[in-house]
Amino acid sequence: MKILVAGGGNMGKTFAQGFLNSKLITREELFIFEKDSEKIKQLNDEGLGTAFSDENEYFENADIYILAVKPQDFKNIFSIIKKYITDDKIVISIMAGINMDHIKKNTGATKVVRTMPNLACQVGKGVIGYKISKDMSATEKELVENLLKTTALALEVDDEKKLDAVTAMSGSGPAYVFYFMDAMIQAGIQLGFNLQEASEIVLKTFEGSIQLLNSNNLSPREWINKVASKGGTTEVALETFEDLDVKNSIGKGILRAENRSEELSKG
Repeated sequence: MKILVAGGGNMGKTFAQGFLNSKLITREELFIFEKDSEKIKQLNDEGLGTAFSDENEYFENADIYILAVKPQDFKNIFSIIKKYITDDKIVISIMAGINMDHIKKNTGATKVVRTMPNLACQVGKGVIGYKISKDMSATEKELVENLLKTTALALEVDDEKKLDAVTAMSGSGPAYVFYFMDAMIQAGIQLGFNLQEASEIVLKTFEGSIQLLNSNNLSPREWINKVASKGGTTEVALETFEDLDVKNSIGKGILRAENRSEELSKG
């Protein structure tokens, strides 16, 4: 099995590393198409397969194409790979806003997978929502899932439109977490800590909370009840959040993100 990754940026590199680390393919079976000469040198120095910049036999020999270029560059990569598409080739796209019909129409591919990964894939803790076209066999579907699982929790959706929801929840999700962390850090500074101290306190608080959540089957709501004593400090803070409608505001923000994702997919 030979895989060609189109785009050697952060996400393309992340997938390449995941494939190699999982031993699903060897370096000799991995090719990375990249226009930036500095990135090509870096990729080759790191031993991530063969990085190159010119159209050549690597495109023809590839069994799977990973489209990891920026969405605005899709026309260029489509014009190249459509020359090499045959019925047995698989195209996996991680380009935001480019739907499956568009990919099929412009590449001639019938076996298409559209994915929505998030930033945490870079540390092997990501979430990827994906939709597989009907033309793929059970064996091919299993292969795709195994590839995606090398960097993330892979969740198949039954409707491509649900990828907009995945985008709003997990694609944008790290920014929501960082937003809340930043708010806590700024509050810590107001309470007299310096930036480093406040950052360390917040980071460890998040790390510990995640470990607690993973330690058993208690829900976030149940953990909240364990932390918040009647008449205590946590209860006062939570009551303030409720008064300010923080929970509903977060929900509204995620719904607006989903709507925006739908707009981008159509436009």
